[in-house]
Amino acid sequence: MFGISEIAIILIVVILIFGAKKLPELARSMGKSARILKSEAKAMKSDQTPSTAGNASSSEATAPRIIRAAPGDVASPRPTTPPGNEAPRP
Repeated sequence: MFGISEIAIILIVVILIFGAKKLPELARSMGKSARILKSEAKAMKSDQTPSTAGNASSSEATAPRIIRAAPGDVASPRPTTPPGNEAPRP
């Protein structure tokens, strides 16, 4: 579908737009997103069961799923100040 020259042009444009310093972070976040998407698709396939009466209420009886981050997926939290404790502006 794409030749080597088209892929090279696309890569050059991406480097110009995002910059070389942002590319590793961009690739890392895309990998995390792909991993989450893959696990969710796998979970949805395993959750699907044939309905006995063709009734949609069988999905309502299941407990809600909890999505947990894999180790390394969560960045350290940013420090926040509670409302009302901001420094006054000059």
